[in-house]
Amino acid sequence: MRVLVLGGTAFVGRAIVDAMLTSGLSPTLFNRGTSALFPEVPRLVGDRSTGDYSALSSGSWDAVVDVSGYVPRHVGQAMAALDGRVGRYLFISSHVVYASCGPGADEDTPRREPVRDTEVLTNETYGPCKVACEDDVLARFGDRATIVRPSKVAGPFDPQEGFTHWLRLAAAGGRVEVPGDPAQPVQLIDSRDLAQLVVRLLVDDRPGAYNAVGPITTLADLIRTCASVAGTSVEIARVPPAPAPLIRADWATQQRSSARARAAGCR
Repeated sequence: MRVLVLGGTAFVGRAIVDAMLTSGLSPTLFNRGTSALFPEVPRLVGDRSTGDYSALSSGSWDAVVDVSGYVPRHVGQAMAALDGRVGRYLFISSHVVYASCGPGADEDTPRREPVRDTEVLTNETYGPCKVACEDDVLARFGDRATIVRPSKVAGPFDPQEGFTHWLRLAAAGGRVEVPGDPAQPVQLIDSRDLAQLVVRLLVDDRPGAYNAVGPITTLADLIRTCASVAGTSVEIARVPPAPAPLIRADWATQQRSSARARAAGCR
């Protein structure tokens, strides 16, 4: 199976390409060509920030995986450049597209209103821009569109290290200060599990939207689990609010249903 990957060398994209190679798929990378990763994989050089898609003027693929589409211009230009020479379009979106949720909320939960008049990504615009991207992919590809909405992603080469911050503290043992509510919900997915889901969706040619989310837990239980695996004991202490990884008082989104993704093969 020939798959064009838009991106493919940073964190989530890297995990997806690794999974493709392990699973026998044949990826081609489209990116700025600044990384030496995957020298054995064909690479097309372009730049989504400037709209340089000239390298996509020829060639065809069974599917495209869009890891680096953040605003509608990105997906619109990519789809125009490919001009019907790709089968399925799998778009990596985000859990923050949803307007609201409660425990167990699924893929049919109402989304936020799309935003198309800015490319400045903030906590307020990131989700709505992803909604606009989803809408455009669905409008053009219909039942050949697949939307994957990950929760917070953790795993090797995570540049944000949101999970590993707490893992290191738990592994050290002793007092772990949490600047917020230790009972706040947290829902992580390992980048490798996300990558395997993407491969499975491609191989099975599955349309639709999928919440790529892990088990629902709390920050306190996550820290305790890390300590248990590390063979340490911890005392979790709530301290006054301050910026820290995974601390989000409004993170009600971290309680979503993974039933559809698990039925499709997500671990």
